[in-house]
Amino acid sequence: MKAMSQNIYGGPEAVRETVVERPVPGPSEVLVRVRAAGMNPTDWKHRQRPGFLDRLPLVLGWDVSGVVEEAGLGVTLHEPGDEVFGMLPYPHGVGSFAEYVVAPARALVRKPANVDHVQAGAIPLAALTAWQVLVDAADVQPGQRVLIHAAAGGVGHLAVQIAKERGAYVIGTASAPKHALLRELGADELVDYRTADFTAIEPVDVVLDALGGETAVRSLKVLKPGGQLLSIAFTDLPGDFAEQAAALGVRARPLLVEADQGGMRAIADLVAAGRLRAVVEAAFPLEQAAKGHELGDTGRVTGKVVLTLP
Repeated sequence: MKAMSQNIYGGPEAVRETVVERPVPGPSEVLVRVRAAGMNPTDWKHRQRPGFLDRLPLVLGWDVSGVVEEAGLGVTLHEPGDEVFGMLPYPHGVGSFAEYVVAPARALVRKPANVDHVQAGAIPLAALTAWQVLVDAADVQPGQRVLIHAAAGGVGHLAVQIAKERGAYVIGTASAPKHALLRELGADELVDYRTADFTAIEPVDVVLDALGGETAVRSLKVLKPGGQLLSIAFTDLPGDFAEQAAALGVRARPLLVEADQGGMRAIADLVAAGRLRAVVEAAFPLEQAAKGHELGDTGRVTGKVVLTLP
């Protein structure tokens, strides 16, 4: 099968089309013919350096939307011909930037019929991250105030919609040209990080931190007493970050996304109801994966980049 693989760590040029053996599903696994695979910041980071995956050659990609080709022993959840989408187990279940991929059957759910594979392929990792921050970890309640950094990014723009579904008052940080889109997605208040200080907002109950560094440290000061910050930029946090939070009477925790069928089913329900959608800035054929990496490296992607297969 065709796959986008790399033999070295480096820039987008490290990713090249190659031919590898098509995988075979084992017990409790399915073989999926990939129709679309979303790209995420973790893909360009792992392209540049080992990260969690210190192995080469490497086929990246955790998001997948496609059609079940074959079901392994014991699988009853999916059958050949089913259209499915989901996130491969993070981090070691990587490999969706290829014509076929093997996945645990329960990492995938049925693709809603009202969206195409490009839309479905853009959603899983980013939406699961937002869901696990806002629902599983923070348990956001109606009326709570939620601050979402990088609100127009892959995780951020889906988090805005999920927080609104939870009945929250949503504040987002983003450059001014992206404010109209974020208001359309449900944001109640927006801060242009280039011209305004987000710490001037009224205190919030929850912060979703996608930036780390000084932004995360300053965000502790906008939390209400007992509030919490969940960071998905945990590699960029100071070593004493939890202690700094505790000294202020708030809580700070890192979060690493996990494959979760319950979360994916809830997300699929929102998608099917038309209450959650991914903004796709660009879609490239699989063989042009390097272009997706180039766009990702700019750090300016609005929503998601997706790779497609016929």
